[in-house]
Amino acid sequence: MFNRILVVCIGNICRSPVAEAMLRSALPGRQLSSAGLGALVGQGVEPNARELAEAEGLDVSGHQARQLTPEMLSDADLILVMSHGQRRAIGELAPQALGKTMLLGKWLPDEPEIPDPYRKSREAFEHVHGLLGNATNAWAARL
Repeated sequence: MFNRILVVCIGNICRSPVAEAMLRSALPGRQLSSAGLGALVGQGVEPNARELAEAEGLDVSGHQARQLTPEMLSDADLILVMSHGQRRAIGELAPQALGKTMLLGKWLPDEPEIPDPYRKSREAFEHVHGLLGNATNAWAARL
């Protein structure tokens, strides 16, 4: 059983905190957290990402970006990343965590990588938000 789920992206202000909130909503009782490989430590969710999340009733108001650590990777039962490159980076940081690290978009039909919308258009955020929703729903159905 995957009780401790860690969602990882780069800055921990756009994709991973929103995916964390989506999974928290879909999987009550599980321990969910997020972190970034190059976190903008202490920052809240990016305004476009926050608005889209809040429009769906997700609460991301208390989020503060945090840097990924080997301890977080060790503690997690399942680690979900946005790209193959992030999976490789986790393998370099903690090789023992690689077997439990998978793409969040693994079950998406077209492209399993979820692009980074940071500093891009509102439309880019909307596209990524939709991908996050589809990906987290697919994971929730399998967990």
